[in-house]
Amino acid sequence: MRRSMLSLCLLSSATFLTISPAAAQDAPPAVPDTPLDATDPDEVLVTATRRTEALSDVPIAISAVTGATLQNTGATDVRALNQVAPSLLVSGATSEVNFSARIRGIGTVGENAGLESSVGLFIDGVYRSRTGVGLSELGDIERVEVLRGPQGTLFGRNSTAGLINIVTKGPELGQFSGKGSVSYGNYDFWRVDGALNAPLGESAAVRVDGVWQQRDGFIKNVTPGEPDINDRDRWLVRGQVAFEPTTDLKIRLIGDYSKRDENCCGGVLLGPVRNLTRQPDGSVAQSPNTLLPLLLTLGSNNPLPSDGRFVRAQATTPGTTYRSDSKDWGVSGEVNWNLGGASLTSITAYRDYKNKQGQDGDFNALGILDRFNLDRRFRLFTQELRLQGEAFDGRLDWLVGGYYSNEKLDVSDDIRFGKDFEKYANCTLFGSVLPGAVLPSNASCVNVPVVQATIAGLNTLPANDPRRANIGLFSALIANPARPGFGSIAAALGQPNLAINGTGNNGSSFRQDSENYAIFTHNSIDIIRDMLTLTVGARYTKETKDLAAAANFTNTICSLIVNSPFQALAALPCAINGSAPSLPAGSDGTRFKDDEVTGTVVLSFKPVDSVLIYASASKGYKAGGFNLDYSALDRNCSITAGSAAQNAACATLRALPANTQGNGRAEASDLRFESEKVDAYEVGLKWNGSGIDINLAGFYQKYTDYQLNTFNGVNFEVTNVQGCKDDLNGADRDASPITGGCSSERLRPGVISKGFEIEAFLRPVRHLAVNMGLTYTNASYRSDLVGTRGRPLSPVLFQLPGNNVSNSSDYAATAGISWTPPIGDSGMTGLVYLDTRLQSDTNTGSDLDIEKVQDGFVVVNGRIGLYTDKRRFGVELWGQNLLNKKFFQIGADMPLQGSGTYASVASPASSGFSGTANQLFVGFPGEPRTYGITVRGSF
Repeated sequence: MRRSMLSLCLLSSATFLTISPAAAQDAPPAVPDTPLDATDPDEVLVTATRRTEALSDVPIAISAVTGATLQNTGATDVRALNQVAPSLLVSGATSEVNFSARIRGIGTVGENAGLESSVGLFIDGVYRSRTGVGLSELGDIERVEVLRGPQGTLFGRNSTAGLINIVTKGPELGQFSGKGSVSYGNYDFWRVDGALNAPLGESAAVRVDGVWQQRDGFIKNVTPGEPDINDRDRWLVRGQVAFEPTTDLKIRLIGDYSKRDENCCGGVLLGPVRNLTRQPDGSVAQSPNTLLPLLLTLGSNNPLPSDGRFVRAQATTPGTTYRSDSKDWGVSGEVNWNLGGASLTSITAYRDYKNKQGQDGDFNALGILDRFNLDRRFRLFTQELRLQGEAFDGRLDWLVGGYYSNEKLDVSDDIRFGKDFEKYANCTLFGSVLPGAVLPSNASCVNVPVVQATIAGLNTLPANDPRRANIGLFSALIANPARPGFGSIAAALGQPNLAINGTGNNGSSFRQDSENYAIFTHNSIDIIRDMLTLTVGARYTKETKDLAAAANFTNTICSLIVNSPFQALAALPCAINGSAPSLPAGSDGTRFKDDEVTGTVVLSFKPVDSVLIYASASKGYKAGGFNLDYSALDRNCSITAGSAAQNAACATLRALPANTQGNGRAEASDLRFESEKVDAYEVGLKWNGSGIDINLAGFYQKYTDYQLNTFNGVNFEVTNVQGCKDDLNGADRDASPITGGCSSERLRPGVISKGFEIEAFLRPVRHLAVNMGLTYTNASYRSDLVGTRGRPLSPVLFQLPGNNVSNSSDYAATAGISWTPPIGDSGMTGLVYLDTRLQSDTNTGSDLDIEKVQDGFVVVNGRIGLYTDKRRFGVELWGQNLLNKKFFQIGADMPLQGSGTYASVASPASSGFSGTANQLFVGFPGEPRTYGITVRGSF
């Protein structure tokens, strides 16, 4: 079936050819005849504009990195691009499946399968729908191009922040050759890779690449018998065939398969660990944290950060791992046909990506939250067609194209309360209402005689004493003395045998089918030949997403408590939805449909051959869709025998129209988020001097309906962030989910990214190359923020207005030096390579808690090598993160372990926030210092 689809699409390319006009002049080939060498001392070549051009002649902001540079910096996946592209940041947390990429401070926070990335990823011309797939082994790379700013008129898929274009090494005609390497390093690191190229006659060749890698985990697991965390165990095989039956027809077929079976990704206890209290004068007092000692007494076994903010160690619940198993395979066919008057390119691909993930959801040895089977599968078919050429004696360079994609996405999840949850919940509950009754040594954490004595004492108080109001609560908490706490609450509500441990989301699933159609064009017109050029591009995109969901929730105590007089106690037992409806395909609200016209205009000027000046305006688009997480659904309320106030509140919610957020009904519309759009402006200058190239760019980007993915302590929720033209009088900074709405007619872009970039390439003497880059970015939220379609901003996001977006540093700088001197007259050569990345302070939390700020830091990589004549054999010593800098990529709230932050306590008492905080935090560390040796050979 897949072979038939491929044949059909190749046939469609030929059909398109026969009806296309051929009035243009001879067109340049769509891809270069020979591999590009970006280390050439005279020029850096790129194909991001679908033409082979010198980087200094391309009027867009783009970074080009050669395969040699990636090899020297130790790159095996896209996250290593951070070292060589200052405007790019690739980071992640609990899963490598959903690592996110950011360009100019803008990207899509990971962890939610329903979100596509603001930074598009293409490998060999094929769009990958999630950035995380680029964290698999990539094999032998020819080059990587990082395009900054919205894209959509040159590549098949559109993006709002930028694009990463990876080109792997292809087969070479007429050559029988091979290469390979073996590496060994600390943490028992092994990596073996190799490639074999063989001719198939004069007009065809085949190439096979293979990679295998293993490494022990760098997060020590202090639970006896459990494996260390963040290890590596992966392999890749890729086969390619290239045909050139004529000089005008080139075909490249690729098939690849990769597999990972790893224990990733763990989180460590992140300092500061403290309690906070608001003082009468508004100041904030710190004191020792009261929750962590309780957790340690119960058996959490958290390794404590004695120096710095964390240690690379974690405890896990016995039998619960961070299993991350994935299989990724695909086939693609690229056809380039030079028609004489135009060139036709067809790229057809099918990808199948599966991931099975487990997680100790509480990040300690207690069994509070368990996740054994979070499964995701992406099946993606894409077809891209491009026709390009020249006209008017070469003064018009034109391109038209079409794109189609069909993705089938399946997600299932099973997050449940662990074996220790009820005891822990009881400890937390009594710690807030009757601390003297907390007894951790007891199976229920409740000292029943203390509660009984307290009730007896309350009964002696006068009838009008307000403290007597607690008699009913305390009595309910010991209604079943054999199971005091939440078990007794269930008994008081008529369900004495209701379980809590082991309940939750027991395999609920989502299915999303997406279709994307697009047509695009990109045209450059020489107003003054070789001096003044106008580039105009446009794109029309149509997106449809259909959703179906099958719910399986067993946490019935949540619904029982929510619709009872004890509703105030629902926070912990309702941390996982108590009930959620299935959403059959085709039911109300399960279809997302949108279309958009985007484009770009660029005016470039070359006063002399070595200088290019340009200015551009562009509009980008990324489709909305559905948040594939049941926690985003409204909690169903019902008018029961609860209090009159509760019944009245529920009746008010029920009076709201259907498909309205907060109407007390769980509906598909609760999961919907809108499309993200950007208006971007850029000016730039490129100077191609003798022995030095300098690129400068200044940018200003306005994001409408910015898609923000926020961790709610258990799951991730998506909202659109918008600004309001009206003054909300601080209602976007308070603790209320009701105040601070904005009329849809008064909305404005909610995120602004502005700044400048400098890149310099120096070749001061032969065999010496120096690269430097500096990016200043102010990517920030505006004031007076609202959520999706003008709804009030969630109270969790009260720190967003006026502050930088998460994982966006003001400054990032990179520098690299490569010296490849000859060793006498022997034909041998050496290598001395060093690169570094420095970034300023970064808030790594999507809610911008100051506790999640990672201070500025520097990462340094290095490599020295010695090679025989023609590099037939070589030995290298290498190190990454040579200074062993301890940094974390993402900070988050430790699930269900405390509440409150410094900012909420520091807020005025009138704001509605609690005046105390004891929240614990988790951090996801970057890799420590690694070092080793590599032996290379080739023929």
